[in-house]
Amino acid sequence: MERVLKTGNGWRIGWNPQSIEFTGLVGTNDWAIELTEAELQDFCRLLVQLAETMSQLSSELMDEEKITCEAESSLIWLEVAGYAQCYSLRFILLTGRCAEGCWNESAVGGLLQGAQTLQVF
Repeated sequence: MERVLKTGNGWRIGWNPQSIEFTGLVGTNDWAIELTEAELQDFCRLLVQLAETMSQLSSELMDEEKITCEAESSLIWLEVAGYAQCYSLRFILLTGRCAEGCWNESAVGGLLQGAQTLQVF
């Protein structure tokens, strides 16, 4: 399988199966960090989980209500914050490199779509 890099306005996500240790990549136009396969799997899974939670909560919240939700594995922590249909995303790696990053509201939808269609696992 060949390397895959999906990009959009303010986001990028990728997969390089030839890499020995860091096969994944997440970032923005200004920064990026390589992830292990397990970190990338958890990132994608938790991002989809949080997006589904925000979608489910949309019918229970008033339009002007903001909410924060978080999810984590032993490898990575993610948080979405904002309105049910428009929110930012933050992550923190919990092992090894202990990096963190974030995406603004305008980038999260594209990143979510990219994560759902990366389909490398």
